[in-house]
Amino acid sequence: MTRDYELGFIFTPEVNEEQTRAMLERIEQIVTNYGGQIMRVNQWGRRRLAYPIEHHRDGFYVFIDMILTPETVSELDRTLKVSEEVIRHLIKLRDPKTVQKEREARANATTQTSGPESEAPAADNADKSAEEQQEEAFVDEETDTQVALTADEDEFVPPAIEETEEETIEA
Repeated sequence: MTRDYELGFIFTPEVNEEQTRAMLERIEQIVTNYGGQIMRVNQWGRRRLAYPIEHHRDGFYVFIDMILTPETVSELDRTLKVSEEVIRHLIKLRDPKTVQKEREARANATTQTSGPESEAPAADNADKSAEEQQEEAFVDEETDTQVALTADEDEFVPPAIEETEEETIEA
């Protein structure tokens, strides 16, 4: 019996792209070996921790939505516990009703974008609902990269924490 899970983990700030990619491939290999499926990988990037963990003040956050069997969960937990790059991890069972709504929303979004209406000019935003407008991609001014967040994803992204002068003086 498969269920929907969310895996969240934090890498040490010293981790590089190669180590990150290797850990994600290891997780993907475990999931596929046990008959699971990875639905989405969401890399938040480097963020400030709420409190120091193992003398680290920052961490590299990654969240993965998966469909797994319970045996896979214990194997993933074991693998993440022994990994030196991972400072915290959490595997959470997702609410089936929420997952079903997300899948229906994605299915509706893909059918709407694949239809003839997708050829309409982008300036015609008056006909689009507020939810559809939020799902459109925007360009991050700091990095000049295109970022696409759905309304559901936008709820879970915490605000960026700016370091103030008081914190740098105390540190």
